[in-house]
Amino acid sequence: MSEKKSKGQELQKELSYKKRNYYETADKAEKKAIFDYAEGYKNFLDAAKTEREACDFAVSLAKERGFTEYCFGDALTAGDKKYFVNRGKSVVVFRVGTKNIEEDGLRIIASHIDAPRIDIKQNPLYEDSGMAFFKTHYYGGIKKYQWTAIPLALHGVIVLKDGTKRTLRVGESPKDPVFYINDLLPHLGGEQMSGNAGKLIQGEQLNVVVGGMPYDDKEVSDKIKLGVLALLNKQYGICEEDLLSAELSAVPAYPARDIGFDRALIGAYGHDDRVCAYPALTAVLDNESEHTVLAMLVDKEEIGSEGTTGIQCKVYEDLMEEIALALGANFRKVRAASKCLSSDVTAAYDPNFASVYEPMNSAMLSCGTAMCKFTGARGKSGSNDANAEFVGEVRRMFAENDVVWQTAELGKVDAGGGGTVAKFMAQLNIDTVDLGVPVISMHAPWELVSKADVYSNYKAFLAFMK
Repeated sequence: MSEKKSKGQELQKELSYKKRNYYETADKAEKKAIFDYAEGYKNFLDAAKTEREACDFAVSLAKERGFTEYCFGDALTAGDKKYFVNRGKSVVVFRVGTKNIEEDGLRIIASHIDAPRIDIKQNPLYEDSGMAFFKTHYYGGIKKYQWTAIPLALHGVIVLKDGTKRTLRVGESPKDPVFYINDLLPHLGGEQMSGNAGKLIQGEQLNVVVGGMPYDDKEVSDKIKLGVLALLNKQYGICEEDLLSAELSAVPAYPARDIGFDRALIGAYGHDDRVCAYPALTAVLDNESEHTVLAMLVDKEEIGSEGTTGIQCKVYEDLMEEIALALGANFRKVRAASKCLSSDVTAAYDPNFASVYEPMNSAMLSCGTAMCKFTGARGKSGSNDANAEFVGEVRRMFAENDVVWQTAELGKVDAGGGGTVAKFMAQLNIDTVDLGVPVISMHAPWELVSKADVYSNYKAFLAFMK
C-alpha cells in the first residue's frame, strides 16, 4: 500500500513543472504508433537525401492522397487539396478549409529540406597521383574532418547544352560504387593533430575520389581522368563541359538505421531538417480540419534562406496572396490572422558535452517536440522572439490534444547559437514560434533522434491544424 502524500508533496505535484519522457507515459498502442510512424520516416530519409529528392517524394506522396498541382490564377474552393512546386527544389502542400481566412488566417508549418553536404564544383574533375578527383565546395555549417574516410554517394542533376536533364544517384544500392574523401594516417598526422580542430581539414582538401583506372590508350595524357569521362559519357551521355551546368552533391551513403538494443532511436543523414519536414507533410496529408493549412518545405535554410528557393523568395508570399485572392479575401487581413510553426530542429542535451548546455532549458531526448521561443545568438541576435500570447495559445492546443512537448534553448547563452526561418515568416506580420525535434550530433554526416520525438512532432502539427 502506497503511503499518503504530505501536503507539501501534493502542492509540489500541483505547482511544479517537470519534463516527461514520452516512452514512460505512452501505452502499448501509442508505442506501436511511434514505431510504425518511424518506418515511414526512415523510408523518406533514404529516398530524399537532397532537396530535389525530398520535393519529388513529397509530390509523389501528395498525389497518392488525391492532391493536384496548383498554378497561380487557379480557382480554389473549400476542400481543395493542392501542391505547388518551386523549381523542383521546394514544395508547398496545402488544404483549403471552410473557415473565413480573413478571420481565421492560414495555419502554416515551415520546414526546410536542404541539409549540410559536400557540393561538387562546376569545373571539378582532375587527375593526380593515380587517382581522379572531384573538387568540392561544402554547403552549410559542417565539421569538415567528419566528412573524410566515410562512404559517400553522388546525387544530383546535369543539364546538357540542349536543355536535357540527366539525373545521377550513385552509391545507394549495394551494387553501386561509393566515393571517398582522403584523410591523413595518424602515423604522419602529428602536425595535423596539433592544430585547431577547425583546421584539421581545409575546404580545398575535401576532394572526392571518383576513379583510379587509366583509359587504355598510350597516346593520351590524364588517362584516369579520361577513363572517368568515358564512363560518364557512356552512362549519361555527357562531356566535361556539361559539368558546368550541373548540381551534384556528395552525401553519406549510409541508410537510416535503428540505434540501440531497444531500437528507440534513429541514426541517419539529414535529420536536420527532414525530421520536421516529413511530419509537416504527413500532418497536412492527414488533416481534415476547418482551417486552411499549409506545409512549406523550402530550400537554402542552411545558407541563410537565400535565392529563388529559400524562404526569403517572394514566391511564398505570392502563393499565400494568390490563395487569399482565390478565396475572395483581403491578403493583409489574412496575414495578420495567420499563425506559423517554424519547424526546425534544436540541439538535444548531450551529457558527453555537458559544458555547453544549460540543463534546465535544454531539450532532452524522448521528452517530445521542443518549442524554442527564440533562437539567434547570445543576446537573441537574429531571432524571432515569439510573444507570450502566441506561446500560450500553442501551449493550450497541445494540452487539449495530449501532445508531449518541452521548451528549449540552443545551448548556453554565450556558447554559440543558430537561426531558423521564423524571423522571415514573422516579417510578414504572422505570429511565429519555433518547434522541432531535438537532435544529437547536429550537422554531422550521421545524426541521432528519438522516434518518440518524431511522432510527438507529428502529433503537435495535427493539434496546431485541428
